Amino acid sequence: MGIKGFQGTSLLDYPGRIASLVFYGGCNLTCPFCHNGSLVLTPEDHPDYPADTLLREIEDRRKFIDGVVISGGEPTLDPELPAFLARIRELDLLIKLDTNGLAPAVLEQLMNESLVDYVALDLKTAPGRYNELHRAPVDLELLPQSIELLRSGTIDYELRTTCVPGLIEEPDLHQLGKLLQGAPLWILQQFVPEHALAPDWRKRSAHSAATLRRFEEIASQYAAQVSLRGL
Repeated sequence: MGIKGFQGTSLLDYPGRIASLVFYGGCNLTCPFCHNGSLVLTPEDHPDYPADTLLREIEDRRKFIDGVVISGGEPTLDPELPAFLARIRELDLLIKLDTNGLAPAVLEQLMNESLVDYVALDLKTAPGRYNELHRAPVDLELLPQSIELLRSGTIDYELRTTCVPGLIEEPDLHQLGKLLQGAPLWILQQFVPEHALAPDWRKRSAHSAATLRRFEEIASQYAAQVSLRGL
């Protein structure tokens, strides 16, 4: 748990902006295809990054950055997250949150307190299959709550799905589509097996480009805009 890493001024996936990236350790999923495996499985191997030091470094970069991206791991697990974001907000910087959407109460708090400007929510597989992604049971009611918060809120957001063979096939996309119906942006990402958390998943082959384009057609039935990444 806590802040485990900091990347300085970079072009990141904050829409059209230059941002700094903050990594949190720990996660409430253990997705076998995750590419940040050490942050998920052994966050204790990464020393905590002192918040005060980090904020001073972010302040030093204010002339060069537009915002800060909060990623992980899963940032919403840290009870100190709202207080940390409030201090970033004092620097008059935009805040983007990467999350798996399994902590809707935290997301609601951040939205209500104007501590986040943009949310990228990762959709891993069909909603009913989330127990395949963790070593403990997953509350299947949490993800729909987060999606509804974003749908009914006023902040910008995107939904992202890494198209992992076996976890994302046509039926899974249709089930996800029904859940996110009307979303402004759904990003479909290519699976990169070499960095997968589970060693045996590193041997898997990614979907073909033709398959991803077929997935794009399916996703377009549900979201206003669909984008492919990694082809």
